[in-house]
Amino acid sequence: MFIVACLLLPTVAALLYGMDRVEEWLTRAPQPARHARTRHLRLIPGGKEDPATRTRTGRRESDAA
Repeated sequence: MFIVACLLLPTVAALLYGMDRVEEWLTRAPQPARHARTRHLRLIPGGKEDPATRTRTGRRESDAA
């Protein structure tokens, strides 16, 4: 029985260490991708222009019938 306990102790210690590393790996915050851009899509036409340089006509254009 003493031999089994001596063989089991390093196995359990390695398992505990491994599970601790896996838990740290799973719970850490993801880092942003190196190739990610800050402004990828511009969904509003003319979104890049400054508000002061835009011209507003005051009326809406619509293609609706």
